[in-house]
Amino acid sequence: MKEFIKRYLDEHKEYFAEVSNYVFDHPETRFEEYESAAYLARECEKQGFQVERNVAGIETAFTAAYGSGKPVIGFLGEFDALSGLSQKPGATKYAPLENDVGHGCGHNLLGTGAFAAACAVKSYLEAENLPGTVIFFGCPGEEGGSGKTFMVRDGVFDDVDTALTWHPSPANAVMSRPTLANYQVFFRFKGTAAHAANSPHLGRSALDAVELMNVGVNYLREHIVDDARVHYAVTNSGGISPNVVQSNAEVLYLVRAAKVGEAGDILERVKDIARGAALMTGTELTIELDKACSNYIPNRTLEKILYQQLIEYGVDETAKEEESFAKDIWETFTKEEQSFYVDLMRGFGYAGDGSEFAGKYISDSISPYEASNELLHGSSDVSDVSWVVPTAQVTAATSVLGTPLHTWQMTTQGISSIANKGMLRAAGSMALTGLTLLKSEESLNEVKKEFRAFAENNPYTCPIPKEVKPSKLNE
Repeated sequence: MKEFIKRYLDEHKEYFAEVSNYVFDHPETRFEEYESAAYLARECEKQGFQVERNVAGIETAFTAAYGSGKPVIGFLGEFDALSGLSQKPGATKYAPLENDVGHGCGHNLLGTGAFAAACAVKSYLEAENLPGTVIFFGCPGEEGGSGKTFMVRDGVFDDVDTALTWHPSPANAVMSRPTLANYQVFFRFKGTAAHAANSPHLGRSALDAVELMNVGVNYLREHIVDDARVHYAVTNSGGISPNVVQSNAEVLYLVRAAKVGEAGDILERVKDIARGAALMTGTELTIELDKACSNYIPNRTLEKILYQQLIEYGVDETAKEEESFAKDIWETFTKEEQSFYVDLMRGFGYAGDGSEFAGKYISDSISPYEASNELLHGSSDVSDVSWVVPTAQVTAATSVLGTPLHTWQMTTQGISSIANKGMLRAAGSMALTGLTLLKSEESLNEVKKEFRAFAENNPYTCPIPKEVKPSKLNE
């Protein structure tokens, strides 16, 4: 099985590099991935998958299925990019392109790697004439959109037996940590415009309301649980004329906590502060939920299988030119970033002390598996899938040690040979895991047994109400 998957991915490595390059060259933000989604869906059809578009009422969501019957193995792919992270690929200094959007989180690799895993499993099922179904899920809007949460809400994953995915990083490991749940909410204040000098008493400042709200939330931070996080961005300051009392202003809040219920409780306190700010300023307040996602539920049984297949697939040697390129990238990091690189990797499941990387700039080893309950202080909409389907995530080294996500350095490495090797490593380990579950009813039953034990005592409630629809970044 391993030899088949490795041979398949090696024979098709140039094809999958082309797919990743295309997505990289067409960076699009949440729910606007029109080029990327259409391209990936077409490629799925060319590879013999049955494609369904506009899944869950989302223009850029799709599924691509092959086979019939049980079990059903899902591979989750993402392909959205980030604003402000445009970068010339392969450059060792900051070199933004005209387009402001770039793949600073490696989702061109993520989507392509999951697609490659699905293709490899399909090829094996065909060659061995085996039953079962493989589905590639085209999942848009992970970056600030919670696309998968909307898809879960609409039952897209209801018939799936297990879900596998991955994320680019500087590490080779199983991503075993639970994550933070979050709510993202708009607070819009409406006041009354007036001349700021001639008749200020007639005005009611919406911007004052935003500022008072922000001050109030800053005081709240002392009185929430340690692992909670509250972030905000002023998305409308009411204009650029200081001599006009601002009649409209808006702030976007992102509230995170270890449990979705905790995040919801903190959000209610934030709402009360906003109401107080409106009362103090004589303004009207509108609150609109933008998106939300739950906390991630690891499936340890599935993670152990995934880890064994990552070991089985192995790590390629680092070429001299890759090491040289990596050194140049490493030298662009600040001293603080360089000293943080081990902690950064721990967030992706790395369990060592970094000593094996002495004199190196690229991870060429696989971290031992550690079923850690320590929180990863980030969020992902993969979490909602994990509440309804046994789910596991792997990471593969697609970037230089110490590369922070959401940076130009991550973008510049996005279509490098380092990135492509890591992408296929992730694809291979996921494909082997999927085939293990397809061929071993006992293994699949053990995965499901663990999942049922959790689900029976923890019923899922989607944190996004039915009336909330996915929104684009600029809406």
